[in-house]
Order: sequence, then C-alpha cells, then structure tokens
Amino acid sequence: MKLVAPLNAFGRGDLALAGGKGANLGELVKNGFPVPGGFVVTTAAYDLVADGHDTRTYFENVDIPPDLREAITGAYAELGGGPVAVRSSATAEDLPGAAFAGQQDTYLNIVGAEAVVDAVRRCWGSLWTERAVAYREKRGVDAAEVRIAVVVQRMVQSEAAGVLFTANPVTGDRTQTVVDASSGLGEAVVSGLVTPDHYVLDASGRVASFTPGRREVVVRGTAGGGVVHETGDPATGEALPRAALAELARLASEVAARFGRPQDIEWAYAGGRVNLVQARPMTALPPAPVGSLNPVQRKVGSVLLEYLPVRPYPIDMTTWLPYGPAGMMAKVAAAFGIKGVFEDFLQEEDGVVYRLVPRSPRVTAGLLTIPFRLVRRARRYDPARWTEDPRFQAFLAANRELAARDLASMSWPELIRVPRQALDLVRPVTDLRTDYLPGTGLALLRLLVAVKLLRRGALFGELMTGARTRTSDANQALEELAEEARATGALDADPMPAGFAAKLRDFLAEYGHRETVTPILVTPPTWGEAPEIVLGTIRVLAAKPPTAATAATTTTTTDGAATDRAAAGAGGAFERLLRHPLLRAGRRRARVVRWVEAARAGHAFREDSHFYFTLPLPILRRSLLEIGARLRDAAVLQRPEDVFHLRLEELESIKGLAGSDECLDGLRAAVRQRAAKREELSGVRLIDPRAIFPVRDAGDAIVTGTPAGGGSATGPVKVIRDPAEFGSLTGGDVLVCPYTNPSWTPLFQRAAAVVVDTGSAASHAAIVAREYGIPAVMGTAGGTSTLVDGQVVTVDGDAGTVVIAHSSGDADLAGSGGHAGTATALSGGDAVAPGSDEGAGTGAITAAS
Repeated sequence: MKLVAPLNAFGRGDLALAGGKGANLGELVKNGFPVPGGFVVTTAAYDLVADGHDTRTYFENVDIPPDLREAITGAYAELGGGPVAVRSSATAEDLPGAAFAGQQDTYLNIVGAEAVVDAVRRCWGSLWTERAVAYREKRGVDAAEVRIAVVVQRMVQSEAAGVLFTANPVTGDRTQTVVDASSGLGEAVVSGLVTPDHYVLDASGRVASFTPGRREVVVRGTAGGGVVHETGDPATGEALPRAALAELARLASEVAARFGRPQDIEWAYAGGRVNLVQARPMTALPPAPVGSLNPVQRKVGSVLLEYLPVRPYPIDMTTWLPYGPAGMMAKVAAAFGIKGVFEDFLQEEDGVVYRLVPRSPRVTAGLLTIPFRLVRRARRYDPARWTEDPRFQAFLAANRELAARDLASMSWPELIRVPRQALDLVRPVTDLRTDYLPGTGLALLRLLVAVKLLRRGALFGELMTGARTRTSDANQALEELAEEARATGALDADPMPAGFAAKLRDFLAEYGHRETVTPILVTPPTWGEAPEIVLGTIRVLAAKPPTAATAATTTTTTDGAATDRAAAGAGGAFERLLRHPLLRAGRRRARVVRWVEAARAGHAFREDSHFYFTLPLPILRRSLLEIGARLRDAAVLQRPEDVFHLRLEELESIKGLAGSDECLDGLRAAVRQRAAKREELSGVRLIDPRAIFPVRDAGDAIVTGTPAGGGSATGPVKVIRDPAEFGSLTGGDVLVCPYTNPSWTPLFQRAAAVVVDTGSAASHAAIVAREYGIPAVMGTAGGTSTLVDGQVVTVDGDAGTVVIAHSSGDADLAGSGGHAGTATALSGGDAVAPGSDEGAGTGAITAAS
C-alpha cells in the first residue's frame, strides 16, 4: 500500500486511500482540469502512525517513521519545494450528504520540508478535535471507521480567489453559477472574514446579477511562509475580469458534468489563469425550481403539500405511500379515467426523497364512459349504507385478526411477511371508495345546485356540519375527557386517577390508530403510540370550558331532522334553509330534507372511510419496528427506527440474521449514507410553496392565502409546528400551523382562527373551521415563518388575509381569552337573510330532482 503518491495516481473511486478531497482532486487532474500539482499522504500513512491512538495531542507530537518522512520530503522536493498548501482529506468528507466543510485543518503557504512534515502531523491531529468529533457523532459516522489522508499542493499566490457553486445554493436553479470572489487568498472568503463580490452567472456565463463586496480583510502569503491579514480597500473595484468569470462558468459546467451532480468548488486566479484547488458535492441544495405550474398542478400541489409536512423515508416510499391514501386516490382517479395525478410526484436522490413535483393528469379514453358509470354506481351504492357492505365487514374482521397476532413470537420468515399482509388489507377500502364516491359526489352536487337556485348558496358549507362522523365522535370524546380532567384535576394527579386512565385507554383503543402528522406516511407515530399528544390536546380543551360557539349541543328541526351543535351555533343553517318560502311545507320541503341528509351521509362517508382506511397503519408500523428491533439486536441498526431508512424490498431480501452477511453489510452502509443525506436536507423544502401558493398583494396584510370562510377574528398568534406542541395553545389564540389533519381539529374548539401554510378551502381543516364558525386562511406558504407568538392579528377568512391588529378595541377583544371573532365570524352564515328572494327559484326543486 502506497504511503505517498502524486495526485494523478488517484480518482474518485479512491476515497478510502486518498480521502474525499484527494480523490476528487485526483479525478480532476486525470481529466485535464487546471489543478496545481501535488501529492497525497495516504490513509495508509495515517494508519502506520496512528497505531490505535485517537487524540490530537498524540498526533501533534508523534515521531514519524524515517521511511515515511523520507517519502513526504521527497515528494515535496519533486514539486520543486517552495510554498505549498497542506490540506486534510478525511475519508468521511466531501461526500454527498456530508461535506465536513472546515472540520479538519488546512495550512497555507507552508515553506520547507520540516514545516511540511509538521503540517501533515497537525492535519492528522485535526481529525480528533472536539469540533470534528462532534460533527461526526451528529451524522452517525463511526469513529472506528474514519481515517485521514493529507493533500499537499503547490501554493497559488492568487490575485483573487473564492468559491463557486455550479447551481444556485438559494434557489436550486441548476442553470446558474454563483461565484464569490475577493482579493488575495481564498481563505478570507471560505472562512467568512470578508464580504466578497457576489456574481450570479447565467447558463452562457454572462453576469445576471452582481453585488460588490467590501474587502474588509485580504489574506496574503509571506515570503518566509505563513500568511498575513491586511486591511482591504473596497474602492479597488471588482476582483475578477470578465474573462475569468467566463472561464469559471465553463469549468463549473464541466466539473459538475464530470461528477454527475452540482459541485462546490474552491478556485484561485493568478497570472491570467484559473486554478481549481478543491471540488466537493454541494450539500443542502434546494431542489430545482419547478417552473410555472398550471392551475391543475397547483390544485394537486396544494393537496400533496398538506399531506407531506415532513420528508418521507424510503420505507414510506415502498409501503404506505403507494398503498395508503395517496395510492388509493391514484387508483380511484384511474378508475374514472384520470391517471398520473397522485403518481410519481416524489423524486429521490441517493436513496432519499428530494423533490416534489405536482403532475398534470392524463385523461384516458375511459373518461368518455364516466357519466354512465358514475350514475350506475351512484344508484347501486348508497353512501348512507356503506358500512353494511360485506366487503367492509370482511375488512374489519381481517384487520382484527392481523392486529391480534403476536409479532414478538414470530420467526423471521413469518415476521417479514406481515408488512405485505397489512398493506393487502387496504385494498377492499379502495374498492369501497371507488364504488361509493359517485353517490357522494352526486348527492353533494344535487344539494349545491338546489341551494344555489334557491339563492341560499352561502348555507351549503354549514349544512354539511350536521353529519355525524368518526372525527366528530373523537372530538366529542376528547371534550368529555377534558370535562372530567377539568372537574377532577386528573391531568395533574400522580398517579392518574384509575377512572380517567381507564377512559383514556378506551379512547386510544377506539381512536388510537389515527395519524399524528399525516395519513399517507407510516413513519410518524399514531395517537396510540404517542398518547402525550392526546393528553396535550385534552389539556388545551380542559383549560377553559367551551364557549357558546363551540359548546356541544343537539337541536332538532320541525321535521325531526337532527342538526349538530356547529349548525346550531352558526344560526341553524338547516332551519334557515327550511324557512325559505318554497320550503315551508309540502313535498318540496321533504325532498330537500332528504337531499340534505343524503349529502351529509356522503360527507360522513368521505370522513369515515378515511378513518377506517387507516386501521392497518399501526399494524404495519408495529411490524416494521419489530423488524427494526431485530436488526438492531443483530448490530445492523443502531436503533429500531433506523429501519425507516430502508426500502421494503431490501428488508424482504434478508434471509436471516445469523452471522456475517454481505446483504446485511450493504444495508448497514445504506442506512448510514441515507441518514447523512436526510440530515443534510433537514432544512431544505421539497418544493418552494410559492410555486403552489403565489404571493398576492393585499394591501396591509402581512400574510395572504386562500379564503376558507368564517368571517374575521382577532387574537394573539400561537405557532404550533407539530402535534407535540398542542398543549401550548390557549383559548382565543390564532392557531398558525404548517399543515393540519384530523388530529388537529380538536384545537379548533378553542382557537379564535386558523392560519395554515398549506391546503385549500376544500381541505379538512377548512371544512372543520367552518363547522366551528372560526375564520380560516389556507395555503399561505409562509404563515409560520412570518407570524410570531404573541403578535395580535386579525384574520379575515373571507378575504384570505392576516393583518396586524392596531385598534385598542381589537387588543381588548383579543385579550378576553375567548373566541375573539366569534360574533363577526357567525354573521357570515346569514349572508342570505331568511325570507329573502321570495318567489325566486320557483321551479328549482323539481328541475334539480
């Protein structure tokens, strides 16, 4: 094994011997790029000296064996002596997902053989600084596996130097090159000592934008070695001539093409020549802009963004995503002649989900027969009776049987089959959705047409609030638990009172399969696995009794039709509809009552089929975590949850866990690499929300979005980013959140208004907000990043705006602790006064039937 070798002896496949920096520079040299000459002191040399030691002090004082010292000094002499740069090149740096930028040391303008040997020694020691060790630990890099090489290159006494990115690091645009440059050595730019000249170059290398730097510091080499920091002069003009910029753009494109991904390149310019001194993959790079989306793509994107508040794992991509609600929506759409809407919308890189691109639907020839098939299904399948369908009963029985099985006692071959068995359970519910949704759609459309013709269209949303659903059942059960907690102090008692604990267990047994974050991923925990989230919600509800607008009541119309407390709280939309002159008696009245009941049944089917659809989710999750626990015990994973970094087919390829296996070694490496990539992308969005929710000018509004109704309300902002923070909401707060799902809706019983980064007026959150009579603004794109806790704002759900509340009246109202905007919000439901439009729509009912 070579201890020292020239750069051109290495390529990007030589990471283990030359480290990341040495391997990449060697690849550039071998392919003719302008790289200063140099050599690599390999990891074999490090191993020879290390002898099992792992402290900085040891390496800085170690005696280097004579043959190694001779090899280093000889290579230095072959370079011609003179000043060199000595750079660390660890085996865990300059990699996709982990650049390790600045974690190990670099020494510039080193002069003399002994000084070079000493700099090599100090580079070895820098592998074990507290900073480098902490960085590796955070990224799960095993200390026993990391080693370090050292790159020694001729020093370029640059007139200007800096960094270039072969893609725009802010926007992700791959057609742009971004150059930061300043006078002197590049150390000033790399270490952040200077505000550099900033260029954005287009695909042809022309300057698209330029921001001059300030040259606070200029770093230069000294004649005897080392560097000096001088005060710069910002009046000296640009550091780079246009020809150098054009050359940098050309090199950027070629280097990115050579490595097959965007690169972060350090360069130096001297004597009219550009030199490349480092190249590594760009990290934390946003996905490329999706460009202009058409209205259908934006609509689909609003749904997907609401469903994907977190980055899916590989196990999500191969289990619940294609089989769960997203897969179900794709299959239902395909059944009605529309393909591509919920398929292939996520792109992966290095085994990790990287980008979301909403697709345009593809219409098939089958769409022509849709009207006939819709009518046929609507007549055959009544949404009010869907739970009587034998397929549904069989689904429940199969789910109970699989849920009752003891995973811990299963053999590996038995256990590895359970995820597929859980996924197979959801197929009947997909078929049920396909069959019963036409009846739902037609019932809703029929009622909508009727109320529009009666000029009561404003009541349509409120009319749907009379439907009893499993979500409303869960919310009512939470209210009952909150009432008991408020009366008994159960939440603060230790231990928790037996009666309350029993009721909580019963609640989790019934509703514990509900998702906490999103229904389309298996990796976030369910309510049953995270009871602290349920307790946090109960604490919010128990903190203050429900107000009149949210109190649970039931009223009955003169026809005996039940309406829920939300409809009553909103002025009784059902009763107001029936007070129309054409509906005060007779067959028309009875017909409209049936239509309302049918539409509510359809609404309930949509909600309840989702509720039952997720029953297999905890089974699938438990089986995966049991698999992960066994892989942890076999030393393949560090913890059971690391199984989420693997794909289902990779797990199914494991034949057994005994002994050493190449398959297990490969999976161990894949988990480590994907975990590092995921960590790198932790602050990177799957898509810029502004592509889906374009920002609009709305005067004084600090946040705008899609109006979802409910009037207006004023209150202090409370940003809740995930279910773990539910307990921090107090009555009368304006709930500001990145997404919502049914788990969030109990909070609406106490919030004054809701503002959501994602979603639309048809989102679950918007529907429930209207039910509770509170304003909602959806699809703000950046509400959570703009609004701050305690800021008093007015939310207008009809205009889709959020403004700072300035008047003292607003502030007093917000401070009352109740539903600040309830009276204003409820007034929106009476946009059409009872008894108005008399005589309008005389023939509407018969025509609409």
